[in-house]
Amino acid sequence: MIRFRLKELIAEKEFQEGRRITLEEISKATGIHRTTLSKVSNQKGYNTTTEVLDKLCEYFQVSLGQLAEHIKVKSQGDA
Repeated sequence: MIRFRLKELIAEKEFQEGRRITLEEISKATGIHRTTLSKVSNQKGYNTTTEVLDKLCEYFQVSLGQLAEHIKVKSQGDA
């Protein structure tokens, strides 16, 4: 499963800039709808587009690997 690190990136940017950053602010800066940002941030396994990923990488000035990570999901047969 792919896990997006949007919450962590927001927290890092807030710390660096010493201010609160909202999804609304990110939405205005990137053109990504706030609802989409909320789903990327909160919904497990959310499926999004490469365009959204590209815009988020640009906004946070990170690589795709810093925005998303692959998490191995244990199957029912795994112990």
